[in-house]
This record gives sequence, structure tokens and C-alpha cells, in this order.
Amino acid sequence: MSTEQLLDRLYEEESLESQEIIAVLKNLDQNLKKRLHHLAHLKRMERYGDRVFLRGLIEFSNICKQNCLYCGIRSGNKTVSRYRLQPEQILECCREGYELGYRTFVLQSGEDDWYTTEKLADIITHIKTLFPDTAVTLSIGERDDAAYAALLAAGADRYLLRHETASRKLYEALHPTMAFDSRRNRLTALKSLGYQVGAGFMVGLPGQTPGDLAEDLLYLKELEPDMIGIGPFLPHQATPLKDEPAGTVMNTLDMIALARLFVPNALIPATTAMGTAHPNGRELALQAGANVVMPNLSPLTVRAQYTLYNNKICLGDESAQCRFCLEQRIKAAGFHVDMGRGDSLKFLSRSSAQQVPL
Repeated sequence: MSTEQLLDRLYEEESLESQEIIAVLKNLDQNLKKRLHHLAHLKRMERYGDRVFLRGLIEFSNICKQNCLYCGIRSGNKTVSRYRLQPEQILECCREGYELGYRTFVLQSGEDDWYTTEKLADIITHIKTLFPDTAVTLSIGERDDAAYAALLAAGADRYLLRHETASRKLYEALHPTMAFDSRRNRLTALKSLGYQVGAGFMVGLPGQTPGDLAEDLLYLKELEPDMIGIGPFLPHQATPLKDEPAGTVMNTLDMIALARLFVPNALIPATTAMGTAHPNGRELALQAGANVVMPNLSPLTVRAQYTLYNNKICLGDESAQCRFCLEQRIKAAGFHVDMGRGDSLKFLSRSSAQQVPL
């Protein structure tokens, strides 16, 4: 079967075998890449239309106990200036974001145990009390089942926990303080508890193979997450991988498109990393199947300290300026901004099923 036939079959059946994925990845010429991106765009339009959901991102701590080899805020980086936002500062970011129209807040940090379950639950409860029509997404790493359950009970709606790579060998090489099985276990636990769950991976990691990327897609197909974050590997100057080549925008676009075709109901962000790697990276991602953008609501005083990779964009943009700029760019790319909560189709389907009387 030709690569074009495989792509058409993927569009219809929403799955391929591992060897077929590898064959596709090895044979994508420019015309086939265009075909792939077009099919992903059609699938996205079929499921979500031309809507792009905006999430207000609040990077509330760059302190992390983990030591991942690629990350600029790894515990082993002694050059970074560390910070923690206090609960009132986080709430102030939400107030500003709410006034700008955001109805989802993404609270992201390193794995910082200073924020106990009780502190985080209190912050979430305050957000939901002040802004009851919003969704709260957490991206704070691995915690135990009791913590996840308590945060859900406090009002958290979604949880982002990238699986990073589905290759055990690659994961273990890059995460000396973490365990492959634990990562998988945490994602399963989050899903079982009832969160809208986000997974995802990096493209272009040192040593990554087409077989590894095929594993990523098959894992996502099995997990069926509500959200999928995919971005290029971008080196940071204060990590062991500082001299490794970055992942390419084009290869990342291919994986975004394939993820859209494998898990068509997922929400897929056009990441800041894509905008860093290419001036129009986020727009290209939207045209290849992505449908979420996450402008930064963090205080300007700390943004430059939350750098996971080199040359991160939008460090000096005021929140209102960032919102306006992105809306104009999204419109220019042929889409329109939806400022609603932007729940996944999978979640909306579950909710509808639960409301049907017996």
C-alpha cells in the first residue's frame, strides 16, 4: 500500500499499525506532507470547526524537584533565578484573565512540594468561587491518588501530564529522577478519577526514532486523552542537552497532524515552543490540526524565569497585548477565537450520556 493510500486509510479508520506509521514517517515527501496536513485540517474542521480555544496560562512556580535532562528549570540548574507566586498573586492573574475574556485557566509549575494539596485545593476553590463559569487545568506533575482526588473535589477540571515519550529506553535516559511506569500509572489514575486528561510528547529528542514516534501515537490512541500537547525539542543552554540539535518545525507539524487523525476528538494546542521555533509556528500548527492556544497571564516580572528552553517568545508582552496579538494572528490564519471553556468532545459526550434519564 502506498503512503498516500495509508494516509487516506488513516483518515477513514483513525488508526494504523506500528510498521505502517513508520512507513509513513519514512516516506513523507513535500507533497505527502501537504496531503497529511490537509487531511488533519479536514478532520479538525469535521469535529471542531474553525474554532480556536484560548486558555490563560499562569506559570506559578519554576521550582522543580525533578532533574529532566532537557528542561531549563531542572533541579540541577543552579543558574536559574527561582520564584513562587503566592496564592493571591495567582488569583490576581485569574482576575485579569477573566476580564480579558478567558474562561479556562491553566496553572502550571515545576514539581514544587511547597504547594501542598491543601494549598492548591484552597487556590482552586477560590478561583471557582470567584469565577464559577471557568475551567481550571492543572499542570503540576506527579502526585498521589489522594492528592489528585482532593484537587478534583476542590474544583479542578483538567490535568496536563505529558507522557514525554512512549519509549521506555528514551524516557529512562532523559529522566534520571523519574520512572516510566510511574508516569503511565499517573495518567491512568487521572483518567480513572474523572479528569479531562492531557498527555503529549516532544519531537526531535536526541536518539528518538520513527519507531519511538509510532509508539507515541499508538499510546495516545490507547489512552484517548482529552488533550494532546506536542512540541519540538528545543535545547536549553543550562542543560546536558544544550548542544543537541533542535527538533524541526516540519516534523512536529507532521506529528500534530497524525495525532489529530489518530485521536480526532482531542484538543491539541499550537504551543509556544512552535512559535519559538518558527515565526509562524503556531499558525502552521493550527493549519495542521491544532485548535488551542495558551497566551501567558503570568506576571511580567517572572516570565523570563520560566524558561524550559532557549529564546522563549512573548516574555515581555502584557496580557492584554498578548491576547489581542494572538487573536489577530488566529484570524489571519483562517480561524476564529472561541473564548468559552472549550471542553473536549469526548468530555461533552460523557456529560451528555450522564444526563440522559434511564
